[in-house]
Amino acid sequence: MSDVKKIAVIGLGYVGLPLAVHLARHYSVIGLDIDSTRVDELKTGQDRTNEIDPEVLNASTLDITDQISAIEDADVFIVTVPTPVDSKNEPDLAAVRGASKLVGGILKKGAIVVYESTVYPGVTEDVAGPELEAASGLVCGTDFFLGYSPERINPGDKEHTVDKITKVVAGQNDEVTKTLSEIYGCLTSGGIFVARDIRTAEAAKVIENAQRDINIAFINEVTTIFQKMDLSVYDVLEAAGTKWNFLKFAPGLVGGHCIGVDPFYLAHSATTLGLHPEIILAGRRINDGMGKYVADCIADELAKKGTGSGAKILVLGLTFKENVPDLRNSRVIDIVRELESRGFLVDVHDAFADAAEADSIFEVALMPSLDGEGSYDCVVGAVPHQPYVEFDVARFKSLLNKNGLVADIKGMWRSLELPAHIGRWQL
Repeated sequence: MSDVKKIAVIGLGYVGLPLAVHLARHYSVIGLDIDSTRVDELKTGQDRTNEIDPEVLNASTLDITDQISAIEDADVFIVTVPTPVDSKNEPDLAAVRGASKLVGGILKKGAIVVYESTVYPGVTEDVAGPELEAASGLVCGTDFFLGYSPERINPGDKEHTVDKITKVVAGQNDEVTKTLSEIYGCLTSGGIFVARDIRTAEAAKVIENAQRDINIAFINEVTTIFQKMDLSVYDVLEAAGTKWNFLKFAPGLVGGHCIGVDPFYLAHSATTLGLHPEIILAGRRINDGMGKYVADCIADELAKKGTGSGAKILVLGLTFKENVPDLRNSRVIDIVRELESRGFLVDVHDAFADAAEADSIFEVALMPSLDGEGSYDCVVGAVPHQPYVEFDVARFKSLLNKNGLVADIKGMWRSLELPAHIGRWQL
């Protein structure tokens, strides 16, 4: 470990910032982000992702910069940039290519470049490597070396943090693998797993979230079946969950940067090989269709009450999961757009999301507060943020018309006894 004098982390988002802060406890670490506003916020101890507490960030020895020249003397570069899909659900590697060009421009002989971004097998060596070579004029595998250690950050999860999970590592050769094992080994108490090679590590990462996506798709599909039988899937899951080997997944919208995206990376790899990934893409179709399904159900329930176009609906929650401000790839917007297309007047409130970001990404004007609001025909519980989970009967009475409807997507109000005049619909 004494050979590694400085580590540079490229990208200080949900993945890069926690990684950089924890590594800084053991190494000289500098974090680079090209977003100057983000850098300025972090320097004052403000992390808009809420992954790192202000006191921890302020106490860290992590050096934060938006200047590329500040990282040119690093021995190890760890790239944590996003890997989304484009409008056709094809892998968008622009950020990986851009970060590789950036690092390549300052790369020195003997350096190691590690990628944590989720990719399909071959990207590190076949895409990033050539980009680094072209920008640096150096030879990959001789003058500099590649590594891969897939990120496993779960936004908002304070239990499975980067310093507690098992880290998978793979290097271009045994010496690089040993160095990465030492670096990440001091970072986490969860241990190190050395993958056979870089492509194996890439493949392991991409199926982790694809597996979850498929399991959730199964639950979403049986949810629609049980709805026709007038059964609540939550009641069914509660009973089935008493079996020791029953896998506990819940129905709902599948968004975020990983689960709703990574299966497309795996599918892309399959199609380039002439294979048609039926289960993977079927799961994506089911999960991507849940927003429309929920909107259809809500519209049907309102119709039963004699309420149609022009009705006022309040959607609670816009982020992709509970108790985080992360709006990336949130599928709540599908419900909003579907309801609007039916002529409903939709307001959206989120207890954690940034209003400017919601406007920028979705063109949604978040309500600044629920105080004084009321006369809604329907309240939709889309995201189980804790403030919404704590709603009581009085809160619903203040928000709803007398003949209003509570639509509970996540089953967060299952145990709440509502007055007879308030309707209830849930998955």
